[in-house]
Amino acid sequence: MNLSKSLYTKGIQCPKALWLKKYKPSVLTPPDEQAQAIFETGNIVGNFACQLFSEGKEVPFTREYDEMIATTKKWLDGGVPSIYEATFNYEGILVMVDILTISNGEVSIYEVKSSTEVKDIYLHDVSIQYYVLQNLGFSIKSASVVHINSEYVRGESLELNKLFKIVDVTSAVQNLQTNIPSILKEFEIYLNDKENEPNIDIGKHCNKPYECDAKNYCWKVQRDIPDYSIFNIFNLGSKKQVELYNNGIIDIADIPEDFDMTTIQKQAIENYKSKASYIDKENIKAFLENLTYPIYHLDFETYQQAIPEYKGLKPFEQIPFQYSLHIEYEDGKLEHKEYLAQDSVDSRFELAQKLCDDIPNNVTVLAYNMSFEKGVIKRLANTFTDLEQHLLAINENIQDLMTPFKKKWYVTASMNGSYSIKYVLPALVPEFEKAYKELDGVQNGSQAMNAFANMSKLEEQQKLKLRSALLEYCKLDTLAMVKVLARLRKQV
Repeated sequence: MNLSKSLYTKGIQCPKALWLKKYKPSVLTPPDEQAQAIFETGNIVGNFACQLFSEGKEVPFTREYDEMIATTKKWLDGGVPSIYEATFNYEGILVMVDILTISNGEVSIYEVKSSTEVKDIYLHDVSIQYYVLQNLGFSIKSASVVHINSEYVRGESLELNKLFKIVDVTSAVQNLQTNIPSILKEFEIYLNDKENEPNIDIGKHCNKPYECDAKNYCWKVQRDIPDYSIFNIFNLGSKKQVELYNNGIIDIADIPEDFDMTTIQKQAIENYKSKASYIDKENIKAFLENLTYPIYHLDFETYQQAIPEYKGLKPFEQIPFQYSLHIEYEDGKLEHKEYLAQDSVDSRFELAQKLCDDIPNNVTVLAYNMSFEKGVIKRLANTFTDLEQHLLAINENIQDLMTPFKKKWYVTASMNGSYSIKYVLPALVPEFEKAYKELDGVQNGSQAMNAFANMSKLEEQQKLKLRSALLEYCKLDTLAMVKVLARLRKQV
């Protein structure tokens, strides 16, 4: 059938996605910057995990898979104790084992993941490797998943044996073996018909365990499902959503008035149908009266490291590298302050110190979705005890600009039932949607994170250009908050 382990797991999630990947790849959504960053992180984690197994050799990658298989066999015969990317083929099923160890005539399979837990889909990933090796006649001692230990805190040096967890999944993988032949037969039936797509409807599998790269094709192209539909009102796969979908109802406007719903669901549908705005002036007024001038509008940008480079960091901890601060005075005057770290250095202390210099410990600080900003500041306070008192005082004074929207005190139809800034900003300050699109190089948080994480790879002139783009983007974020607050004031 010419299956790889990645194609096998794609088929496990949805056989139609497997068919499209094989015969109609042009309809699939190409990986974005975030997906590419996840892929690169996986490679980095894989390289470090190999260091857990000494005296190993890596099979060089080539599209000539027979060469990789031959190299693997040569090293197996030569007694190499650990082989990275060990490659095997059984009846058209090609697998590359991340780490294969050999001892006393038995092999052990290690699948490396940059995740912090063992997910069900990983068991299918390992099970097809186990299936291939077993059918090739190998005696398999064990099968394991190697993943990141989220509780690990880096000291002066990296301790790989603490950074990684090795979880034995042999029993679970063995239990899956009996189903593999029937799964492969099902895939074969689908793939033998190269003209007709599998007739598989949309559902939970479109998003779990991963958002499918065929989702846009299946949802938008084939079924014309709008951006805001019953799937936004009701959880995907819930009985109510399934009932509506099975009755041919996708558009929110078509939901019957007597359909059984919660109060929040009814309100969302009523707002959508009426296209009217709902404004709770009393609660908005009370929220505004609680803000004292000057108001410090704060926004952080952060990035993550699967392998923590600096002392005191956990894997995937949000590391602040930038902030923007718009200070709004009662007379309408605006003052802007900012910080952007140098790349390839641990600048957390410098950022924390600058933050304390820029924000007094007794003023109103405003953030959008303050739990994020408070989390960043609390981790800085825990790390730098000399600044702890000031940082925690800032935290105590943070208020959340998201509150009026989360509590549904201000609702417009264009917010699509969401209180995310992604919907709130264009609804209240439509001109800013264009302003973000006109930014050069960095237009959203994901791009900012990836840009900073990869800055060390750039030439100096490219760095300067990217630093300018990061500053402009973050500055726009806090200016947007100023504008949203001004719009709220106009309602009371």
